[in-house]
Amino acid sequence: MKNELTIQEYKELQFQVTPQMKYRNQKTTVDGIVFDSKLEAEYYGKLKLWVKSGVVLSFERQVVYPFIHNGVKIGSYKSDFDVIWKDSGLKVTDAKGFRTDLYKWKKKMMLAFYGIVIKEV
Repeated sequence: MKNELTIQEYKELQFQVTPQMKYRNQKTTVDGIVFDSKLEAEYYGKLKLWVKSGVVLSFERQVVYPFIHNGVKIGSYKSDFDVIWKDSGLKVTDAKGFRTDLYKWKKKMMLAFYGIVIKEV
């Protein structure tokens, strides 16, 4: 039994590697925008409909909130959507399929630094 392949044998092998995201999310493109997951893309579609119906006044994607203490940046949070609802005002929204320890920490920091409770969808 040999442990080496010839160049020809190597070329004949059909390698098919399908990249898999760490949390099984699937990148999805809508309106030319690449979303990190199908869930996020679907929520974007709902937001567009809610804007047309007047339930949502406006929304913005990927707003960055820095965590700065005593002039030192200790981290930041990037929202999936900042939504201004007609009846309840601003809601910072995150399309979450899996809550990592880092996300849980950032959620606490958003409450501590900005008094914002992140809405998860």
